[in-house]
Amino acid sequence: MGGRPSVHINLFAMQDDKLIDTLKLPEDLRTLSLPELEQVASELRDELIDTVSASGGHFASSLGATEISVALHRVFDTPHDRLIWDVGHQAYVHKMLTGRRSKMGGIRTKEGISGFLKRSESPFDAFGAGHAGTSVSAAVGMRVALDTMDPSRYVCAIIGDGSLTSGMAFEALNHAGDLGLKKFIVILNDNEMSISQNVGALSWLFSRAVTGETGSKARQTFKDLYRKGYVPDFLYKAIDRAEEATQGFFSSPAMLFEAFGFRYIGPVDGNNLSEVVVALENAKRQDIPVIVHCRTVKGKGYEPAEEDPIMWHGVVPFDRSKGEFKAANTTPAPKKLPSYTGVFADTLIDIAKGDKRVVGITAAMPSGTGLDKLQKTLPDQFFDVGICEQHAVTYAAGLACEGLRPVAAIYSTFLQRGYDQVVHDVCIQNLPVTFAIDRGGVVGNDGETHQGVFDIAYLRPIPNIVIMSPKDENELRHMLHTAVLRNGPSAVRYPRGNGIGVTLDEKLTPLPIGKGEIARNGSDALIVAFGPIIANALKAADILSNQHSISCTVINARYAKPLDTELLAQELPKYSVVCTIEDHAIAGGFGAAVVEFANDAEIPLQCSIKRFGVEDTFVPHASQAEQHIMNGCDAESIVRYVRERRAARQLVA
Repeated sequence: MGGRPSVHINLFAMQDDKLIDTLKLPEDLRTLSLPELEQVASELRDELIDTVSASGGHFASSLGATEISVALHRVFDTPHDRLIWDVGHQAYVHKMLTGRRSKMGGIRTKEGISGFLKRSESPFDAFGAGHAGTSVSAAVGMRVALDTMDPSRYVCAIIGDGSLTSGMAFEALNHAGDLGLKKFIVILNDNEMSISQNVGALSWLFSRAVTGETGSKARQTFKDLYRKGYVPDFLYKAIDRAEEATQGFFSSPAMLFEAFGFRYIGPVDGNNLSEVVVALENAKRQDIPVIVHCRTVKGKGYEPAEEDPIMWHGVVPFDRSKGEFKAANTTPAPKKLPSYTGVFADTLIDIAKGDKRVVGITAAMPSGTGLDKLQKTLPDQFFDVGICEQHAVTYAAGLACEGLRPVAAIYSTFLQRGYDQVVHDVCIQNLPVTFAIDRGGVVGNDGETHQGVFDIAYLRPIPNIVIMSPKDENELRHMLHTAVLRNGPSAVRYPRGNGIGVTLDEKLTPLPIGKGEIARNGSDALIVAFGPIIANALKAADILSNQHSISCTVINARYAKPLDTELLAQELPKYSVVCTIEDHAIAGGFGAAVVEFANDAEIPLQCSIKRFGVEDTFVPHASQAEQHIMNGCDAESIVRYVRERRAARQLVA
């Protein structure tokens, strides 16, 4: 990625000593002058750029939230007061302020700190998160509990404008307003989506007047007089309505949030530390729930990230001075391998060009799912519904009802959020919706919240759906074609990362539903593989053959539902060692389906079936290869098991 390097000169970073190095954080923030706070923010931003340029990570959002992070820890007594960050993309500076500066270089690596919020990592991470839209709901629950346990604490949810498109966030806002919660503040970090026209200084001036110390005291006095009967009911209601109407005149978002029962403060320049501190201090004075609307610049302080915040949202290591991403390694690859996501997107475009009924749907992840390509090529056949997977699924069902062939491209971990809709709105009605399940399997450095290892288990029990996964990127093309043609719901799952570089067939051919294939013939052991992790099975088979004279048959299952029962019934009884392998949880997954079939069909097995996959644990952040090793579904683990079982069988014989 090219781009102009930052021209920002950090005078503080040029000094020998950093102010931040002399402070006990975050406590000492509460003793600093405003210029000193601004110096701390500048030093943090500069250090964040240096750190992420070396390690990679979620970048632009955290840069934009630097002043908000500093202001929150200045105004509130953390961790006594609770900060609940939505997702965690904007919380790197929060981590740096709460004892993890020295650990940022290892963020998102094996045994390093998480790239998201994690309760077990720090008492300052009040609520763990990796998915969008959870913060306000969690904050409401905490506030209600603290009203009983410790009413002195404040509870603050920090949510981005993108996350606010989640229906769950609005449900929580509605509940909080209905409860009339005190010491409950929502900070809206508005850094990308245009919620409203910023009416600038006039609106902020009015918010300061209404919510400042004088205005808040006057309002409380007026309410006290009303409660004591000194102010007539008609007068109290008239003044209250007038205040709301006036605030709505100056700032249209106020009308929305006031309807939820919140007091609105803003819009505030979220990259102006003084304004944010004043807004938060005013928010603390209110006796009803409060929204503080902060407008920020995503990528603030690093010019390439400001110019292209989407590209710089989550980054690999980069050259800070040049604004260019570094190559993954110094050894040039013989050829550039296509990603599964890219092959999916290109194939969908090919299909959609020939069939206007085919449309693509994303839940605010056009670049992540590759559908930004469809958006550019066939904009009328592309839909982005925002961060609301439940709506995405039912919206697809509605499209299918009227004759379209929707393809909903959703990460495995996010499709979990639309599970009821998959059952109730798509599968019960047997509608031709295709779920393109990206990031199926372990995903690497995003960690526990993002692993796509449960989709087979939660989809397999549902009637009418077909679940498939390709052995490589070429088979992915044919599977997508097969799914779109099918008159019923289908799921095609594929992993994060690159394919193996096979030749891609130009002509798309539908695959027979529920039919696998023998990828390699052998006589001593059987490995039944589902999806691209077949590469580990084939590698293991090579090692066993070349180094240990053990001959393996490897089956490319293709389908987890329906299984190729004919092929399994034919092959399972032949071998003294039988394994399954999948990039998915062992519980309820593909291997479980094979075991269930063998049991129910009373297949005369020579041995029990060993299942390789993800163990009964949440997989921490590490590389995908490291995660496979952690769970014992790498080629070496397969080799070790097959050798041991063969040796044991020979001893018995």
